[in-house]
Amino acid sequence: MRSLYLIVFIVISLVKASKSDDGFCSAPSIVESDEKTNPIYWKATNPTLSPSHLQDLPGFTRSVYKRDHALITPESHVYSPLPDWTNTLGAYLITPATGSHFVMYLAKMKEMSSSGLPPQDIERLIFVVEGAVTLTNTSSSSKKLTVDSYAYLPPNFHHSLDCVESATLVVFERRYEYLGSHTTELIVGSTDKQPLLETPGEVFELRKLLPMSVAYDFNIHTMDFQPGEFLNVKEVHYNQHGLLLLEGQGIYRLGDNWYPVQAGDVIWMAPFVPQWYAALGKTRSRYLLYKDVNRNPL
Repeated sequence: MRSLYLIVFIVISLVKASKSDDGFCSAPSIVESDEKTNPIYWKATNPTLSPSHLQDLPGFTRSVYKRDHALITPESHVYSPLPDWTNTLGAYLITPATGSHFVMYLAKMKEMSSSGLPPQDIERLIFVVEGAVTLTNTSSSSKKLTVDSYAYLPPNFHHSLDCVESATLVVFERRYEYLGSHTTELIVGSTDKQPLLETPGEVFELRKLLPMSVAYDFNIHTMDFQPGEFLNVKEVHYNQHGLLLLEGQGIYRLGDNWYPVQAGDVIWMAPFVPQWYAALGKTRSRYLLYKDVNRNPL
């Protein structure tokens, strides 16, 4: 009789365990953070498939490098001190070693950190993904840049980016291609202050962060897609791109390859690689896109 009671007790315990969220018969529960309580772009610096999520898959990465494109995912980032920056680690994501004519990197600034200057004739654009920095120039005027703010620094423009607590920046740099007497100017702004531009034949929302005048040899776009929206044009053009997915997830076609992508992923696109994007999931996709403009490709 005692044995029968024991068997009944075990069976009941197993049934309860299988119905419990913590039971060994159930899949481990995934606690989703309430996105409304997190700052904008938090998934870009805390991606779903972070290195810690892949620790049980030795040697696995979603990153891909090919002749005409690359997908660089967060588990592949390698950080090291940035030259002339203090208390800052950087991960170079796109460089001329890939075939690009620009550099794109992440800068993780820690407490009481500051930036260095780019080399001679190099222009720079910084975009704040996380935290806040203070931009100071030669006139000693200071501007605080928070998440979704950006600054364009002309070539040979003396400046400093200082961080009291911590911040993550995405930085674009390239050798400025002078055109006659045209010159560029310091620009400080934020995405939400930029007007929506017309996109004939397309459904996405487009903003350009820099002026479209011929003085500027590149621009930075933000492109917003609601779930289910996609590019109508299957683009093949001479421009190069560097892309950071800030929000959302989707499918990116590059050449004959189709890649699932999510916030935090970086893409390099060489000239004339076929490219196309479709947004998936339940939230909008937003990506930050570098594009060279206003110069003869010869």
